[in-house]
Amino acid sequence: MTTPVETIEKDKECPARQPGCMMTRRTFLMTGSAAAVSVSTISLSLFPGSAVQAEVVTYPRRRIARLSELNDDEPVDFNYPDSGANSAAMLVKMGGIKGGGGIGPRGDVVAFSYVCSHQGGPLQGQYKVAGNHRVLGQCPLHLSTFDLTRHGIVVSGQAYESLPQVLLELDGDDIHAVGIMGLLYGRAQNVIDSREG
Repeated sequence: MTTPVETIEKDKECPARQPGCMMTRRTFLMTGSAAAVSVSTISLSLFPGSAVQAEVVTYPRRRIARLSELNDDEPVDFNYPDSGANSAAMLVKMGGIKGGGGIGPRGDVVAFSYVCSHQGGPLQGQYKVAGNHRVLGQCPLHLSTFDLTRHGIVVSGQAYESLPQVLLELDGDDIHAVGIMGLLYGRAQNVIDSREG
């Protein structure tokens, strides 16, 4: 054990920022990477066969609208993936403005959760059109706004996650919801496995 006096003497020998006394970023990263590999190797050897198998839970396929019945920039409300809490969603044809994940001849039909990803604020009635921009927001809680043309990314406000996007399929004239990209606010998982209940 070193005494405070010995520590002071050692510090005098190796003043701060002297090349021989400092650890470089490269050395630090190499040391940290080696330690991480060692820990993961140890944990794998201590618990053989402990790999977790991934489970796939399928979303319901639900018809939500007909393409021919949609009007430009008029949202259609629906619930997905179930009728439970935080499942309110909207489908909108964005007037020829192509959206990420959009379907239809012009790629302008998209669907998103109506529940803000920040603290679950309601976004019903907050669809806005400004030139070529299509946004959902501002959230009444903390003013978050989401860009519907770019997979619901955050434009402004306190949210730090994109708005969950409902994945769509077009079958003839029928529009089907088939999944969700992102996690709905307030849920540990979007869909409960039907084998559990």
